Amino acid sequence: MLSFIICFALLLGGYFVYGKVVENTFAPDDRETPAVRINDGVDYVVMPQWKLFLVQLLNIAGLGPIFGAMQGALWGPVVFLWITFGTIFAGGVHDYFSGMLSERNDGASISEVCGIYLGGVMKNIMRVFSVVLLVMVGTVFAVGPAGLIVTLLKNAGVGGAMASVEVWLWIILAYYFIATFISIDKIIGRIYPIFGICLIIMAVGVIIGIFTNPAYTIPEIWSHFTNMHPDGKPIWSFMFITVACGAISGFHSTQSPLMARCMKSEKQGHFVFYGAMVAEGVIALIWAAAGCAVYEVTGGLSTGLKEILANGQSAAIYDVCIKTMGSVGVALAMIGVIVCPITSGDTAFRSARLVLADWFKIDQNKIQKRLVLCVPLLAAGAFIGHLDYAIVWRYFSWTNQTLAMIVLWTASMYLYREQKNYWITAVPATFMSAVSMTYFVCASECLGLSTTIAYPAGIILAALFLGIFIHATKKPVKAA
Repeated sequence: MLSFIICFALLLGGYFVYGKVVENTFAPDDRETPAVRINDGVDYVVMPQWKLFLVQLLNIAGLGPIFGAMQGALWGPVVFLWITFGTIFAGGVHDYFSGMLSERNDGASISEVCGIYLGGVMKNIMRVFSVVLLVMVGTVFAVGPAGLIVTLLKNAGVGGAMASVEVWLWIILAYYFIATFISIDKIIGRIYPIFGICLIIMAVGVIIGIFTNPAYTIPEIWSHFTNMHPDGKPIWSFMFITVACGAISGFHSTQSPLMARCMKSEKQGHFVFYGAMVAEGVIALIWAAAGCAVYEVTGGLSTGLKEILANGQSAAIYDVCIKTMGSVGVALAMIGVIVCPITSGDTAFRSARLVLADWFKIDQNKIQKRLVLCVPLLAAGAFIGHLDYAIVWRYFSWTNQTLAMIVLWTASMYLYREQKNYWITAVPATFMSAVSMTYFVCASECLGLSTTIAYPAGIILAALFLGIFIHATKKPVKAA
């Protein structure tokens, strides 16, 4: 299990070493933050650092680092490398700059931030892109838990209306409605830190269960440095897209402004944003290790993991918890597969409200004005919730990573304007451009072309984006 231990140590070291490099590059100072200066008692509310960290972790995590990592484990322990280095050099950087650039611009939504540094056209693209993505995220994180609740109730002998997916979908959407427009410290600030702790405890319980059970051995990277996917899906760039939140996720950039509006000091950003991403990377590493260790490998392929995942993401998580933690794992699994996605879903709708509020300059101090935005958002969520779940989810992963790509280019332009080291964001931006564009050309739900075309096309497009950025850096910097 040496591979796992090394990757775990690298993640922790990355927080203290590279995370500090990123922080020093941005150079936080003692200026008054939006939470202090604006403080409207609704979205701009000062919260303690420990609470900021736990809420940020739960907002960006949900099922992302669990299900994405287990799906990534289909490729074998090679996924450990992407989770580790992706978190340190891409995900942590992305989350830190998305949060801090929002903080520097009065807690603006990520679409507005992108517009400031990439221009008006990109601002409008990101506005539409962000709202659509957030409504999709909120919806899929309502439909999944509703289905699982019904399954559990039916297994317990409950029938009637309470065993209806439709009823539970509307109950969850009703909760979303309430959580979306009330003050952030009423529900999110009070309850979510508890669920954030549960998410961490669940991951710790899983890894302890693996280490203490002689039947489970986490395979080493060097002895399994092959593509172990049973369906033969290529590592590039399918694995990078599949892991998503466990290494880097554009969805995080839509959540970071929520906490950027609640920080008392800019210097909290390293712990809150970069730290939460590293914590998510650790959680993803643990669940990827579980996927590699708990299930049978046949002919060098992850056949056992594929079989359990075929029963659905909730069934796979439940199975791992039972096998590693026994009866205690049942309760934790229920929190993981029901509560965690719901908590990411409601903050997705909240972020969508803030994007629209920034877009149309609608003040959010009064309940009536918040309701004007909440009602159509939840109506859209209810409509999408009745579409084919598989179709809605199919497009999430690509749009998610494309958003991360755009945010990294935004951070690169900010650093260029500030005459700072923009390569710490430009390099991962170029890499994610190659990942996103290759997947778009190759994936069946997109263009569906062969890898012979997709691979060079992805590299060429990434090089083109880098070339456009380098060309922009040749222009003189305008005085602020």
